[in-house]
This record gives sequence, C-alpha cells and structure tokens, in this order.
Amino acid sequence: MNIKNIVAIGGLSGLYKLVATKPNGLIVADPDTGKTRFCSVRQHQFTPMETVAIYTDSDTVEIAKVFQNMLDKQADLPVPLANSSHKELQKYIEVIIPDYDRDRVFHSDMKKIIKWFNFLNDRGFLTAAPEGKSEEEE
Repeated sequence: MNIKNIVAIGGLSGLYKLVATKPNGLIVADPDTGKTRFCSVRQHQFTPMETVAIYTDSDTVEIAKVFQNMLDKQADLPVPLANSSHKELQKYIEVIIPDYDRDRVFHSDMKKIIKWFNFLNDRGFLTAAPEGKSEEEE
C-alpha cells in the first residue's frame, strides 16, 4: 500500500500525487493523466493521506489500516457506492471499523472513505506490498 505521496486538496476533487514542494505551495500530478499543476497554499488546504485517521472509541486508526481492512474483506463484503444511504454506509463501516466513534465520524466522512478507497484501488495504489520493503525504501 503506497499512499505516502498522495494528497487531498481542498477545493479540488479527487486525490493527487505529490511531485514537489515549494515554499508557497505544492506541485501535484493527476494520477490519471500525469498532468502536473501548482497549487498555492493561499488558495488550498492540503491533507496528506498518510496523516488521515478515523476516530474510534478509544483512539484513532490510520486510514491505511482502514483501507487494508477494506481490501481484506472486499471478497466477502463488497464496497458500497459512496452515494448509498446512511444506514448502508454505517453498516459497512461498522464491519470495517467496529469501534469507530459514532459521534465524531459523520456521514460525509464515510462517503470520503469509500470515494478515496475506490479512487486509490482503481489506480493500483492499494496493492499489497511486502511489509519490510516499504520501510526500507524510505
């Protein structure tokens, strides 16, 4: 699973691959086209995917672990559509993250999890990598 250089950018749909950083913004590439663009820190907020976490009753769980659970259970439990009903998304998230905090994880958060998972999985970012190899590459 390689989500290290993937960022969500406020005001832009989808996720982008980080190419370079500058003092006044980021240069990002569209994963589909490879086209690069500059995004200013004055106009956008940046959220690296590796820093995203989901609230649980006791602490938080990293989004990478959530995505791994979704991959592991994908054969038995198909991923619902992002625009599914709240009850349907809630049932799915309860299976993936049994102890998620029902007061702090909103419907919009569930939709983002599903959208991001589908986006990354369709583009091959969530393929299982050997455990030790990803640590050595850093």
